[in-house]
Amino acid sequence: MAEDVQYSHPTDIPGLILSTARFAEFRFEPHFHLDCHIALVTSGAQRQSFRGESLLLSRGAIQLMPPGEVHDGIAGADQSYTLHTFRLSPALLDGFGEEITGTHASPSPAPAVIQDSRLADQLLNIHATLQQAPADRMLNETYVLELLEALFARLKQPSPQTITGNLSALQLRVVREFVDAHIADKIVLEDLSHLIGLERFRFLKQFKRSVGMTPHAWLLRLRLEKAVALIRANRNLPMTDIAHAVGFFDQSHFTRAFRHAYGVTPARF
Repeated sequence: MAEDVQYSHPTDIPGLILSTARFAEFRFEPHFHLDCHIALVTSGAQRQSFRGESLLLSRGAIQLMPPGEVHDGIAGADQSYTLHTFRLSPALLDGFGEEITGTHASPSPAPAVIQDSRLADQLLNIHATLQQAPADRMLNETYVLELLEALFARLKQPSPQTITGNLSALQLRVVREFVDAHIADKIVLEDLSHLIGLERFRFLKQFKRSVGMTPHAWLLRLRLEKAVALIRANRNLPMTDIAHAVGFFDQSHFTRAFRHAYGVTPARF
């Protein structure tokens, strides 16, 4: 199998780097990182020397590697392997981590290899979505919050805070009125959470419990419904104008989202 490494840098999430790599002959010499690494193997196995021990990482394992820890890596049993990683900067981990755990102390995960196939699959789905998603800060922030919540819940170092309760009718009305007034603009999670005096993580959890959808999914559907209303009102309006009027800055993204929601393209609706 040919070796290949691909990196992606979501521009709307500073401090996050994603990679997908296929290795056979390549050897990682002893090294360390200045950020936190989360590594998952989806095929084959990676053998690693770490703190005087030999580890074998295969599918279902999640490796959490804090900054400064020296380790190496090579294909296990002379096989090729596929490796997916999240690189999280200390600043990103501190900011998101404090919201999730509710503590002012900086979360500093200890080195760990977690054997949890279900959680590994969840993290791999988040990784794939972040790599494939368009530049959408609200969507990407939601996935990073879910990623870290899942990890902290498993590690309990520290545990995520328990978020209870729903948003009030007044809070939901404030959010809806803001979105209606700014539907053509870029809206991020912080815009909505700060409207009602909440941090992003608490807002995300309470909004989803109250509405039954994440803020991003709800906003996406609202934009599509408003697009439908514009199409019905004026069949001659260019689709590009409709896309921009409801907050899609990329017509191809608008078309894909519309087809996914309604089964047809906007032009055929």
